[in-house]
Amino acid sequence: MAFLKTTRDGAVLTLTMSHPTTRNALTGNTAVEEFVQACAAIGRDHGVRCVILTGEGPVFSSGGNVKDMQRFFHRQLSAEAIREEYRNGIQRLPKALYHLDVPVIAAVNGPAVGAGLDLACMCDIRIASEQATFAESFVRVGIVPGDGGAWLLPRAVGRAKAAEMAFTGEAITAQEALECGLVSRVVAPEALTETAMTLARKIAANPAGVLRMTKRLLREGEQASLESLLEISASYQAIAHMEPDHHEAVRAFVEKRAPRFS
Repeated sequence: MAFLKTTRDGAVLTLTMSHPTTRNALTGNTAVEEFVQACAAIGRDHGVRCVILTGEGPVFSSGGNVKDMQRFFHRQLSAEAIREEYRNGIQRLPKALYHLDVPVIAAVNGPAVGAGLDLACMCDIRIASEQATFAESFVRVGIVPGDGGAWLLPRAVGRAKAAEMAFTGEAITAQEALECGLVSRVVAPEALTETAMTLARKIAANPAGVLRMTKRLLREGEQASLESLLEISASYQAIAHMEPDHHEAVRAFVEKRAPRFS
């Protein structure tokens, strides 16, 4: 059974994790491979202007499959072999999803635990159901964040809050997530899908190329100096000024009408 279900609404693509029996666990199945393939396909399809990621059932994602971790107990498995499994397994997920050029909204329908929380942090925007909780819980099962959480979480909530969450492993509520900036909105469970879709449509109404360049600038801005970012911005702006969608946007503004983007 496929891990991801894909649905399309115009320029908005929704990815739904559909293994509720495992609480949408990300390991011990085909989840990583399907995410990598989906991200590659989205990257090639310039008709996609926004992506929504959510989970089927009461849980967004439980992260790593804890039962599956028992296979690491066997002494014939070396530390080197386990390291390579992470490199060629779960660590492919943040490389694919975080670096996707298309804006991604996480519609967090329920608990996001361990790698499930980190998965949400790979997205650009997080909207939470009132039933959602968030836990960087690796320490609770005696492991470290192996999927990039130590890099992702501080960028979402700041160093101090990330340290508190990672060192205690305790879950925070949707309201607490809103207060620390982990999510931008908290809505009633029944309103989650429509809220995410409404926001996605607003994003997707804009030119595809400019959306992708804007996301890339936001990503570069997390690492680059102001001077370097200004240079990249000038280059991207030169490209944008030559695009037909920019010409259409300016004409529509002057003519006081809605733009018709390609």
